[in-house]
Parts: sequence; C-alpha cells; structure tokens
Amino acid sequence: MSSNYPPPTPPPRPHIVRVVPVVHYLLLIMLSALVVLLAWRNWSAAPTRPAVVEPRAVTPRGDLAEEELAVTRLFRAASPSVVHITTHSLRRDQFSMRVLEIPEGTGSGFVWDKQGHIVTNYHVIRGADGASVALNDHSTWQASLVGVAPDKDLAVLKIDAPADRLVPTPIGGSAELQVGQKTFAIGNPFGLDQTLTTGVISALGRTIDSVAGVPIEDVIQTDAAINPGNSGGPLLDSAGRLIGVNTAIYSPSGAYAGIGFAIPVDTVNWVVPELIANGKIVRPGLGVAIAPDQLTRELDLPGILVMRVVEGGGADRAGLRPTSRDAQGRVKLGDVIVAIDDRQTKTSADLLLALDNHKAGEQVTVKFLRDSEPMTVQVTLNPL
Repeated sequence: MSSNYPPPTPPPRPHIVRVVPVVHYLLLIMLSALVVLLAWRNWSAAPTRPAVVEPRAVTPRGDLAEEELAVTRLFRAASPSVVHITTHSLRRDQFSMRVLEIPEGTGSGFVWDKQGHIVTNYHVIRGADGASVALNDHSTWQASLVGVAPDKDLAVLKIDAPADRLVPTPIGGSAELQVGQKTFAIGNPFGLDQTLTTGVISALGRTIDSVAGVPIEDVIQTDAAINPGNSGGPLLDSAGRLIGVNTAIYSPSGAYAGIGFAIPVDTVNWVVPELIANGKIVRPGLGVAIAPDQLTRELDLPGILVMRVVEGGGADRAGLRPTSRDAQGRVKLGDVIVAIDDRQTKTSADLLLALDNHKAGEQVTVKFLRDSEPMTVQVTLNPL
C-alpha cells in the first residue's frame, strides 16, 4: 500500500573550510623572503680587508727575441729620418681682409740629404700653398717647394734646418728585391707620428696610375699597413735601407685591406736628383707632337700617330713624316709609331714609359708604319 507522505530530507552536510593550501602559500612566501634577506646580507656585508695591499710582483721578461731586437734597432736608427708634413692653404678673411693660413692635410716624408731636401708624394702637397716639416726632434720648419713629378707621384721640399739635425735615409736597390722579404713602413697615419708597421713584399712589378694619369711601373706591393698619413713615408728593408716610397693602398671599402703600394727606390733615385737640379723631370723626346689617344682609338690605329715633326729634332733628322693635307685638302695620315726599342707603344703613356730609361743624346730604335708598311729608324733623343 503506497504512502502519500514525501520522502524524508537528508540532514545538511557540515561546511568544511580548506585551510591547508593557504598555509602552504604563506609558508612558501615566508621562506622565499628569508632566502632573499640572507642573500642580501651576505652580499652587502663588508669583507674583511687587509691593512696593506701590495702590487703583484713583476715576472722577469728576459731578453727580447733576436728578431724583436732587430726591429727595435731598425726603428731607432730609421725614425730620425722620417718627418711629419703639414700642408696649408692661404685664404683671405672677408671682414679683416687679412691673409690666413688654413691647415689642409698631413702626410709623411723623409730626409734625402744634409742640405735639407725632403722627399714625399706629390699628392701630399698637391694644391697646397705651403707646408711645414716636423723633424723627429719635434722642431718644425717652414718648407719651400723644390720640384714635383706628378706622373711619378714624387715631390721634393727643402727646409733650412742645421745639418746636424738632418739624418738622411740610407738608399737600397730595387733589382735585388724578392717576394717574401720583410718590409718596414714608418710614417704618420691619421696624424699619429712615428708609427711602425711591418710586413713582407707581397708582389713585384705592379703597375698603378699616378695622379697625372700616367702609369707608374715596377711598383712594390706590400702587406705592411699603409693608412692615410703614411703617404710619402719610407718603405725599408731589414737592413734599414730605403726600398720604396709608400704611396697608395688598394681598398674597395675605403679601409686598409692588406694591399699597399710603394714607388720603387730605383725610380726615386733618378727622379729626386732631377727635381733638385731642375725642378722637374727633364725628359728626352723624339721631337714629335702626337695625336690624342682618343683620336688614335677612333681611327683604330695600332700605335701613336705623328701629327707634327719638330724641325731640326731627332725625328726630323731621321725622316719621320707628320700628318698633312694634300692639294685637295684631304688629310694624309703621318707615320704611326708602334714600338720603341721593341717596347710596344699604343698610347702616349706607353711612349713616356718607353723613354723613361733614356737620356737626351741617346739613340733609340723607332718602329713605325708608313702607309701600312713597317719601317725602322734610329732617332737621337732631344731634351724637352
């Protein structure tokens, strides 16, 4: 029999507060704070310091290696010959109308003789109105310009310093140089005077363009660091002799890339006396005026076109024929010089280089084409 009464309601469960996790969190926070406090006290606590602290004892170095001694001796002997060159230009102040000297740049050079001649690169003094030369003893002297050879990137200055302050650089030779032998460059890169860098001869017989656009041949390539300000300084061999004049670096990025160039000493040794004696290189010439290289290329000629022959000159006496016009006004090309002493001459620079090793009065063998026919004559060179 069913009941109409609802089922009894179960009694409510007692409410239990879970305090265990909260206690754990509190303990963890307190423990972390204690660790941080202890660590800070250990860090900040002043250590016990001794009353006196002595410097460490110097470990004896012993003698320098023989190679190091050789380099230091070389630098001591060579550095008195190296000079620091500062160029300046003249500017007129627009308000006071006074002429002022404005610094332009710096470079290096070296003492050539006891008469005060200083050798440097032409590009170091190019465009300057004056220059001063600082010797190794820090004395400074106003320099006068003696002569320049732009196509060799060489220049000679002169200072009126006493002979006892001048230490000429010993001269070496180019013919005996070998790839791999040591090189030493002394100069003033970035205005830092008396800087020594070392390296080796990386290659010989290189050709670079001078500031005049004429190639300089037989240039020395070295990995001794050459930087701005080194220009005009000496490149020395291990005997302390001059073997070149530092002139340029190869740097696609503008920074030193391990390839520097120096004008060979054999070139320096004949150019500098010419500059001292004459203020310029007295070149021998054939006694001809030649066509511009551009015209030679346009006419597709295999050599140098003779435009004019100097009357009474070596080429005139040898019978070379100039370019002329016939009775109808048509241009008749002159002789085309293709070689001097078996050296090909395709450009005006080739002609200059072919005559570099000759002097006025000497004879050279000139090979040329006349109406496409090869011919050869002997020409006595004239001074230009």
